[in-house]
Amino acid sequence: MLKRTPLFEVHRSFNAKLVDFSGYEMPLQYAGIKEEHLAVRNRAGIFDVSHMGEILIRGEQALEVVQELTVNDAGKIRPGKSQYSVMCRKNGVIVDDLLVYCLSNDEFLLVINATNIEKDFNWILEVNRGRAEISDISEEIALIAVQGPESAAIMEKMTHNKPAEIPVFEFRSMQVSDYDNILVSSTGYTGEKGFELYCNIRHVNVCDLWENIMVAGDSHGIMPCGLGARDTLRLEAGLALYGNDLTEEHTPLEAGLGWLVKWDKGNFMGKDALLEQKNNGVSRKLCGFVMQDERRIPRSEQQILSYSGEMLGQVTSGGFSFMLNRGIAMGYIPVEHSEPGGNVKIRIRDRDYLAKVTRLPFYKRK
Repeated sequence: MLKRTPLFEVHRSFNAKLVDFSGYEMPLQYAGIKEEHLAVRNRAGIFDVSHMGEILIRGEQALEVVQELTVNDAGKIRPGKSQYSVMCRKNGVIVDDLLVYCLSNDEFLLVINATNIEKDFNWILEVNRGRAEISDISEEIALIAVQGPESAAIMEKMTHNKPAEIPVFEFRSMQVSDYDNILVSSTGYTGEKGFELYCNIRHVNVCDLWENIMVAGDSHGIMPCGLGARDTLRLEAGLALYGNDLTEEHTPLEAGLGWLVKWDKGNFMGKDALLEQKNNGVSRKLCGFVMQDERRIPRSEQQILSYSGEMLGQVTSGGFSFMLNRGIAMGYIPVEHSEPGGNVKIRIRDRDYLAKVTRLPFYKRK
């Protein structure tokens, strides 16, 4: 039996195409992936991301636990700030990527991927060793994302506060519509300006809130958006997806996330293994690829070859860029082939097509 988010009836009322995603019955699309993608790039879109997991870590040693769990320096975020990070095993491979919210000096909220909730929770308990209070509050939280260049103007209509003034990776608790204490975060997964609204379902009718956002955004061209557009948007923005581009076979250094690792913050899970890899140099690297034949669209698990035909790796994420009007992909290849501008080939239906190695992101608003 598939789980349903508190917004399921909204999706059904909008005639969404529903699919199984991480055990949840979720909207893949409403009007269509291209229309929804372009709405977010040019105007605004609203997403249900309530399937994401939320873990609370509380107590006098909460920061100590978060510091051991994550590679970034959580000691540098004060209450009201968040940071992107990853959790690693002792051997340096990635358990999950996540957002860390500092709610207070002794309370942190970890926002994790839906596919990893049970795995992450057990890992956090193992690392915690009884030092802090750990709670999985995923079932209590509904999460709405409003993304796109018009998102701030829409949110300004919803509250007496000033969400447009929230810096990126900061958050505020505020009244939105008729509901108090909604955590409004200036974060997202689309490469656009946007907000994520964390709502406790005991106090917030999220279906009503969704409808109110749609009304406020009507004159701004807001569209409901599904997982299909969420995936094409994040790929175009060069944002990695756990399970595809990030797995327990890769380290943050290989995934281009070495900038997250704060070596001088003290000990953390995977530090010794990552330091050894840093000193020796990585052998493979997550790269972006742009197809030279605009008709060809790469997909996950297709083979990546050198120009001369040597097997290099495989596509971890692939699809069509509506802003570049051609196929794009990400995948791990040996570092000696990873120089931007270099030529590789991607095997699509038993034929090899030319692609160029490129820096990420593929698209960024100027």
